Amino acid sequence: MSKDPSVLAAAFGVGLLLGSFLNVVIHRLPRGSSVVGGRSKCPSCGKTIRWYDNVPIVSYVMLRGRCRRCSTSIPLRYPVVELVSGAAALLAVYRFGLSLKSAWVYVFLCVLLVITFIDWRHRIIPDVLSIGGMVFGWVGSIICLDINLIESFVGSVVGGGLLFTIAALYKLVRKTDGMGGGDIKLMAMIGAFLGWKMIFPVLFFASLFGSAYGLILMAKGGHGKTAVAFGSFLAPSATLVYLLGSRLWNLYLGF
Repeated sequence: MSKDPSVLAAAFGVGLLLGSFLNVVIHRLPRGSSVVGGRSKCPSCGKTIRWYDNVPIVSYVMLRGRCRRCSTSIPLRYPVVELVSGAAALLAVYRFGLSLKSAWVYVFLCVLLVITFIDWRHRIIPDVLSIGGMVFGWVGSIICLDINLIESFVGSVVGGGLLFTIAALYKLVRKTDGMGGGDIKLMAMIGAFLGWKMIFPVLFFASLFGSAYGLILMAKGGHGKTAVAFGSFLAPSATLVYLLGSRLWNLYLGF
C-alpha cells in the first residue's frame, strides 16, 4: 500500500495519459484499425488533432467539448475514460504500492473499461481483449496475483462454462440466442483474475444491474426481447468485486 501523495498523484497523472490511448483503442479496435499507427483525427472532419488539443481532460475543458476545426461535439466518453483510467491507476498503486501486482491490476481494470464501452456501442467483445486478458490473468497468477495458476485456470473454466451453459439452456428454451460468445470469453477472463468463487457475485451484480436497465428500457417502450450488451454489465461488476472483494462476497451471501 502506498499513501505518499506525490506517488499517488503521479499514478493518477500516468493513468490520465494512458486513458487517451484507451480512447484510441475504444474507437479503432471495433473498426479494425491499427491502435498504434497514425495520429488521432476528428471522426467528423477528419483533421489531425494537434498535441495541445489532445491533453487529457484539459483539452476537453479548454475546447468546451468541441473540435477546434469543425466545432462538432466531442463525446463525453473521452474525458470519462481518461478520469476512470486515472482513478484505476491511483487505486492500484494505493492498494498494492509501486509493484508488479499494481501494474497487473491496472491493466486488468483498463481491459474491463475498454470492453465496457466497446460492447455498449458495438455489441462486440474483441477476442484480443477477452482471450488475451485471460492469458494475461494466468501469467499474473504465476508471478504476482493472489491466486495460483490452478485457481486462475479453474476460474476461467467455471466462468466461461457457467455462461456457456446458461446460453445453451436459453437457446434450447427460447429457440434464439440470448448471449453472445464474447460474453462467455469475457467471463472466462474475469475468472482468470478473480478465481471461481468470485464468479458468482460478479454474475449476481451484473444480472442485477442489467435487469434494472432492462426495466428502464421497458418503461421507455421496449420489450422483453430488447437487446442488452451484457458485457457492459459484467465488466463493471467484475471491477467492483475485485476492488471490494470480501465485502461484496459477504453481501452476495446475504442475498
